[in-house]
Order: sequence, then structure tokens, then C-alpha cells
Amino acid sequence: MAVRTFRIAVLATLAAIALPTAALSTATTAQAAPDSGLPGYQTWQKDVKKALEPTIPWLRGRVGEDGGKPAVVLDIDNTALETHYHPGRANEPVLDVAQWAHQHHVSVLFVTARTSSSSAREQLRQAGYPVDALCTREHGEGKDDGKERCRKELTEDGYTITANIGNRPTDFEGGYYEKGFKLPDYGGRLS
Repeated sequence: MAVRTFRIAVLATLAAIALPTAALSTATTAQAAPDSGLPGYQTWQKDVKKALEPTIPWLRGRVGEDGGKPAVVLDIDNTALETHYHPGRANEPVLDVAQWAHQHHVSVLFVTARTSSSSAREQLRQAGYPVDALCTREHGEGKDDGKERCRKELTEDGYTITANIGNRPTDFEGGYYEKGFKLPDYGGRLS
């Protein structure tokens, strides 16, 4: 009986020693994780929804006004797709705008700093986006120059870009759209 009591006491002591060590190890690991300075996913989604709130009312007011081919332009990374938070997954508030546009005969166009259109087009389709056109940056071309060139070419093809949605200043430089809707990039930390 004394040996059994001794074993239980030893096991209880070892468990008490191991428990704080495990807790310390977990805390150290969590503290060691790099901090990107970005908000959590739920905060980002709340901020995206707020930025997009006026988009559909704006589009509703523009549909059928000028004739031609009304269009919405979307950036891809951290705009149409949740590249930072969930790579390849649709950013639902942006997808809602794209689907509304498509249902109301507004073309859904993509302008991206990416240089490959085939992989981008496939990712967008898998995420549920209608893709009426996609324009990529040319090799050696700056992001702002490439996006401006793309919007210019799309307008030359007869599209009227009524809404331009992106999350970086380069998504809006150079014009060729009526109204811009900027999603958060948190001071450039969310590219």
C-alpha cells in the first residue's frame, strides 16, 4: 500500500511539473509566430463590407444609362481572392458584387499585377467568379503602368468601367474608370 501511494505521489508530482512546461512551450510558440501587423480575418471582412457598401447602389444607378458595355473592374489578390487569409478562396463581399453585376448585364473584368492569365482565370472560375475579360501586367511593366494600360485597353474595346475595385493605390492610378471603391490595405501591409 505504501509503494502504491508513493507511485501516485510521484506521478502527481511529475504531472504537475510537466503541465507548466507544456503551457510554457505553447505560449513561447505563439509568441514566436511572426506578427504581420494585419487585423484578423473577421475585422478585414467587416472593413471590406463597409468599403463595398455603396458599390451596388452605384452600379444600380449606372446600369442602362449610357448604352455601351457597362463593366466593373476587379483586382485579384486580396480583392477578388482572399490571397493572404485563404489563398484561392473568393472574397465573398466582392463575389456578391461580381454576381450582381453579371446578373444585371454588367461585364466583370479583372485587371491584375500578375503576369499569367491562364492560372489567374482558372483560380477565379474555381472561386465562382464570372470572367468576361482578364488583363495582366506585361513582364517588366510596373504595377501601376500595367493596370492603367489594361483599363485603357478595355475602354478602347468598348467597355465603360463604371466601378473599379481594388485594395492598393496602384489599382486606381491613371484613371479610365468612373468611380473607385478601395478596400483596406492597412498602410500597404496587405498587398
